[in-house]
Amino acid sequence: MSTFHELGLKQELLQGVEILGFSEPTKVQELAIPTILASQRDLIALAQTGTGKTGAFGLPSLHQVDTDSSAVQVLVLSPTRELAIQIAKDLKAFAKKMKGLKTVAVYGGANISTQIRALDNGCQVVIGTPGRMLDLIRRKKLDVRNVRTLVLDEADEMLNMGFQDDLDAILADTPKEKQTLLFSATMPKAIAKMAKKYMNNPEEIEVGERNSGAKNVEHHYYMVHAKDRFEALKRVTDMNPDIYGIVFCRTRRETAEIASKLNKDGYNVDLLNGDLSQAQRDDVMNRFRTKELQLLVATDVAARGLDVNELTHVINYNLPDDLEVYIHRSGRTGRAGNSGVSISIIHTRETRRIRDLERMSGKDFIKKEVPSGEEICGIRMLDLIDTVKETQVNEEQMSKFLPEALEKLADLERDDLIKHFLSVEFNQFLDYYKNANDLNAKGGNDRGRDRDRGSKNNGRDRGGRGNDRGGRHGDDSGYERFFINVGRRDGLNPVRMMGLINEQLNGSKPDFGKIDVQNNFSFFEVEPGFSNDLIHSVKGAKFEGRDVAIEPAQQDKKSNSGGGGGRSFGGKRKGGKGKRRRG
Repeated sequence: MSTFHELGLKQELLQGVEILGFSEPTKVQELAIPTILASQRDLIALAQTGTGKTGAFGLPSLHQVDTDSSAVQVLVLSPTRELAIQIAKDLKAFAKKMKGLKTVAVYGGANISTQIRALDNGCQVVIGTPGRMLDLIRRKKLDVRNVRTLVLDEADEMLNMGFQDDLDAILADTPKEKQTLLFSATMPKAIAKMAKKYMNNPEEIEVGERNSGAKNVEHHYYMVHAKDRFEALKRVTDMNPDIYGIVFCRTRRETAEIASKLNKDGYNVDLLNGDLSQAQRDDVMNRFRTKELQLLVATDVAARGLDVNELTHVINYNLPDDLEVYIHRSGRTGRAGNSGVSISIIHTRETRRIRDLERMSGKDFIKKEVPSGEEICGIRMLDLIDTVKETQVNEEQMSKFLPEALEKLADLERDDLIKHFLSVEFNQFLDYYKNANDLNAKGGNDRGRDRDRGSKNNGRDRGGRGNDRGGRHGDDSGYERFFINVGRRDGLNPVRMMGLINEQLNGSKPDFGKIDVQNNFSFFEVEPGFSNDLIHSVKGAKFEGRDVAIEPAQQDKKSNSGGGGGRSFGGKRKGGKGKRRRG
């Protein structure tokens, strides 16, 4: 391992790094910094979240800035405002000793006039989201004609969020002769295409195995019926009294529903999604970082840029549509030398996706049984006892009250005293889980994969590909199939389709089955019972300016493309059984 002094950075930057308390670079920094400084060649760097990517591109980019010029020389594009703010904060800290260097962060959801004034005052480095940056360029408030270094951070997520057109427009105004640095956690085909489009003979560095995720993260999954997903989430949380983690959901509405239900049931939780103002996001994140909150319920987009190293768990309330996003999610835990657990709550149609994740990541996914009420009560009781035993006693102050307390309790035998003590704190848990149902779903052809006690078989089951061999309903029969009159040419994809439908439906949301997006129209499956609500609630809705219509799929409208690929999506939520105080 080299030191920062050996990487060729100017003294002012080394001083800034030293103030921050860093002495040795991370692996991606050790590889990227000298590579960027040694030549003007473009660079592709593949590294997981939490590996020090900001320093890897930020330090050499700052090193090459001419502080005698007030022209914008470095552009850093990020997918979210949270990440843009975090990058700007880090770059300012690195450049603390660089006289004359100014950075400006520009992003949506904030006053554009304030950002324009900051740009008018001159700066060499601009960090921002593609939409706001393009807006400022078109207003002629951001001049990018002198850019020397262009950074595309979290490039895979920018493509997932549909920023391709914005990126094209921004890069069209930048000089042809510049150094482009592309940093990404994953390398899907779209990133390779982006590299070919925007970069010139780039070098490539890779930290860790591609799509492998963090080494010290265990991967668990629980199989339940869709209607029991929320109850399973609560049991998993109750089984881990010291949990400190993120629950990932697909949509903003789902984050609001899940966070609201958990709050009502007494959990220390809040949500993070795109509906929050920047002030609200800052408040939530401050409470989360100080562990005032145990759980954060978030969308993938909103969670970009979070910098928290001590997470014990990541919970996938739904598996993401793009399985590479799972690698990104799971990398939120097991950081900075800590261990962590990534948990997925799946239904019986998703066992094949677990196998796909095992193949992609090279990790074993351990099937766990959703704990029974009795198991949870046992765990919580022992946790309560440990908490009592570890509580510091103030002997001096307690001595004033102890005689009266002992006299008051003198008529209770030792065993009776313990029972009463436990009941005070524990009766609500006992009442809640009395007669609790078994939530474990049978199905998914999980033969040979019973590893719920930690036994492993290298992530493969002898049951082959199971019952999901292209049959329309996979493991759960009875899904209803619908036709919708919008498709790929309208910008529709599976995630946007689910968002469109969920936004229109009031109340419960359906469990989605296969989704088959065609060029001009699409098909999708949902669990039974939503037909009338779907058809009537979507009337009058528009998607990208086009009137939307849904109808039951007829035999002659079936597609033979197989484009749905057997994908399965998250399900209907079920509320808790009543309030109780966390043990």
